[in-house]
Amino acid sequence: QVQLVESGGGLVQAGGSLRLSCAASARSFSRYVMGWFRQAPGKQREFVATISWRGTRTSYAASVKGRFTITRDNAENTVFLQMNSLKPEDTAVYYCGADLNSVSGAVSVEMERYDVWGQGTQVTVSS
Repeated sequence: QVQLVESGGGLVQAGGSLRLSCAASARSFSRYVMGWFRQAPGKQREFVATISWRGTRTSYAASVKGRFTITRDNAENTVFLQMNSLKPEDTAVYYCGADLNSVSGAVSVEMERYDVWGQGTQVTVSS
């Protein structure tokens, strides 16, 4: 069974940076489309970024485009989210997810397509 473990969250001042990591316990990691989502208090979970099998295609939410970068290392079974120019509205629990059933290997922006989730990591941005 695939397990995902996020790390790298924390408290940072506005304008700062954080790098989140998500390690997967799966031999077939290179065949999973991966994504990052976030959930702020009192709000629904929302899409942040996604990356294709080989990392050649990415997609971002409009609110983070130009500030966040998603990458993956298939040799290490890990996906990353580099977050720069952080804003207080980025405060949320960040979750990584794996789409295990993608046929094309292209990006997945719909939350419903993700089959496995990590436990989440808290990101707090102070003003």
